[in-house]
Amino acid sequence: MAQPPLRKLGFLTIGLFDEADPRRGHESTLALIELGERLGFDSAWVRHRHLQYGISSPIAVLAAASQRTSRIELGTAVIPLGWENPLRLAEDLATVDVLSGGRLNPGVSVGPPGHYDQVKDALYPDSADLEDFSYERVRRLLGFVRGEAATGFRGVEGFEEFSDRVQPHSPGLGRRMWYGGAGLRSARWAGEQGMNFLTSSVVKAEESEDFAEIQLSHIREFRAHHPDGDRARVSQGLVVIPTDSASPEQRARYEAYAAKRLPRTAAPQGPARMLFSPDLVGTSAEIADRLHAHAAFQEVDEVAFALPFTFEHDDYVQILTDMASELGPALGWRPSA
Repeated sequence: MAQPPLRKLGFLTIGLFDEADPRRGHESTLALIELGERLGFDSAWVRHRHLQYGISSPIAVLAAASQRTSRIELGTAVIPLGWENPLRLAEDLATVDVLSGGRLNPGVSVGPPGHYDQVKDALYPDSADLEDFSYERVRRLLGFVRGEAATGFRGVEGFEEFSDRVQPHSPGLGRRMWYGGAGLRSARWAGEQGMNFLTSSVVKAEESEDFAEIQLSHIREFRAHHPDGDRARVSQGLVVIPTDSASPEQRARYEAYAAKRLPRTAAPQGPARMLFSPDLVGTSAEIADRLHAHAAFQEVDEVAFALPFTFEHDDYVQILTDMASELGPALGWRPSA
């Protein structure tokens, strides 16, 4: 049976910046999102990094992006909820969704913050040992976003009017919430909650050591438990580097980058048995052939290809341009007007 055409093409960036000049890096990220819209991409996604030199406040960055674009969807992949208060985050998400005209696609995940022992006294000085980092944290966020009551009081007090749910309320946002999962349990839970599912270039090697086979099992588990079944949205986020218009120097650098990262893909890493997918580097025709042979890609019709972490702005411009003009069409995609 023929591979269905790719319906939605997106990209993902970490938004690195220099500590001595953070504005330049943030402006580069915004410029790439603007370029993505001009090239016809359906979505642009930003990663989330705390106490590092990447985007620490994706909602603020996407608020700015919402005012520089008019069509492209704006996503987070992903916000780690261990760093967030679900009620306050729901307010921020709804506000940016309203400002963007309903284009926000918030992706989230759970678990304790990274390096929790080092950061917990700064993050939760009075409740570090009481915080719940389970799926319940996501469920609370979903409830607030979808309009569940946050308090038992609503009405007028003096000259002020109070709501019992998060304001502003953006009715469509609840259907655009994504969960970033790497294991079967997460895939099942996200499906049961009626969320969308983000897969990436990292999975847990629970039942196999074949990356595509594992990712395929997650997609099927998610859809088996989702109210929409096979129509439930899944986005795949592999690292993809087309070289069609790259200079010889760029091509050599891209290949060296992928080669350096290749050894970690040979076997599961660490106690959690995390398995990484190889980066896909080559012409768009070569990459399209590899994707069409990828068992998990065969099950999706939307992607958010990840940009490499450490390249220069001009490199990203070349990669995005080739994605939109060469790779997307090779996958059956057509740019948005």
